Amino acid sequence: MKNAFFTFLFTCAFLGIKAQQWESYLISVNGDTINCLDKKKQKQGKWVIRVEELRGEPGYEEEGEFVDSKKEGIWRRYNLSGDLIAMENYRWGFRDGKQSYYTMLGDLMREESYKSVNPENPYDTIDVPDLDNPGQMMTRIVKHDGTEIRHGTWKTYDPSTGMVVKTEQFVFGEKYTGNKSASTNGNAAVDEDKPKAKPKEVEAWEKKNSGKKKVTVRDGRTGPG
Repeated sequence: MKNAFFTFLFTCAFLGIKAQQWESYLISVNGDTINCLDKKKQKQGKWVIRVEELRGEPGYEEEGEFVDSKKEGIWRRYNLSGDLIAMENYRWGFRDGKQSYYTMLGDLMREESYKSVNPENPYDTIDVPDLDNPGQMMTRIVKHDGTEIRHGTWKTYDPSTGMVVKTEQFVFGEKYTGNKSASTNGNAAVDEDKPKAKPKEVEAWEKKNSGKKKVTVRDGRTGPG
């Protein structure tokens, strides 16, 4: 009886602390605290979200973590039968890095790659030709219009064999357009003799600065380099 009384007091104290910390929350079947809304009504910590089928669109359930209502880290998505259909990586609430998508049988269908952009600082750096020193590159600051950009290697697979059937390359949202020729095994191969396509930011910068002898580049330093 005494132990039950102390257990009751501990439970009340625990729930009181939770009530002070969160606007609302749920307790999972494993006893974990999930789906927390803080006092500012922002999503925090681990969440499990269920979306029912609607107008022919299949439903799904996803789980991962929020930081200030923005998805962060690995998120897993399941169909309503419990099969894993996607693993996505997030940063600042946007897809970042490699994303993987699967069939209902668990076979890999495709991989995508993104670069997320911090909404509070939508700038990034790219390498561009140095007009004063042919053959050398210099760092240039550019602004992105989007918040998640296709960047890196995208692959499409044949789920039945696991073989890659299509590969695409993206650089800061622009598709790599290098010429390709067939290899002996029938797969596409990049023709190394063709010059690589330049991102649109590089082309715009070169056009703007063509003919100039001196170009000043800000690199964030405040003193002599």
